[in-house]
Amino acid sequence: MTSTGTIFQREINAYFLSPIAYVVIAVFTVFSGYFFSIMLGITQESTLRYSLAYTQFILSILTPVITMRLLAEENKTGTIEPLMTAPVTDFEVVFGKFLAAWALYNVMVAPTAFYIIFLAWVGNPDYGAIIASYIGLVLMGGLFISIGLMVSAITKNQIVAAVIGIVALLILLVIGLASSGNEGWFYSALRYIGTYDHWDTFTKGIVDTRDVVYYLSFTALLIFIVVRIVESRRWR
Repeated sequence: MTSTGTIFQREINAYFLSPIAYVVIAVFTVFSGYFFSIMLGITQESTLRYSLAYTQFILSILTPVITMRLLAEENKTGTIEPLMTAPVTDFEVVFGKFLAAWALYNVMVAPTAFYIIFLAWVGNPDYGAIIASYIGLVLMGGLFISIGLMVSAITKNQIVAAVIGIVALLILLVIGLASSGNEGWFYSALRYIGTYDHWDTFTKGIVDTRDVVYYLSFTALLIFIVVRIVESRRWR
């Protein structure tokens, strides 16, 4: 097994040996199910679009809970030092932790697949829009995890990491939502930086390369920044 795989396995085991994984999965399932049932009753349409409109808000709160311990706990307990002296690169450490958190995120989202089965039973859903929405969910998860990982890298307190991560993700949601529908270069810039429009496009069944590039490029940039933060600790 590669070093990245070893880190990945270590973090996945840590998640499921603690209550974190079960709590976030349960909370997300309850709230996403609630919004699904409410919006289905209101719209009477065989679609996930309206219920998924609330998903970004739920994930903005839960994703930092997934990432809060990744590096903050290592910094607090001092286990980051022996990890840095092990035969493993900074990138392998960061990427292994990122993949583990991203895997848990996708496991958390997976139960929503039952909604598709229900929609197929009661109606004729647009599977193209559903597939596009799940592609967006996976990509958005990568960005959210990378933001939470960066916040976890700069603090030693898990609670502080969770709070800052939640605030950061909600700010990205709000600035995108507030600038939607407004004209001008300033609002266009805010819409691009914010996450609302990028996610909304996927829920409409459109996989736009600009949105894919947005998620992948920012995720890669943030992972690069986290690697540099971890590297700076090695040289202190």
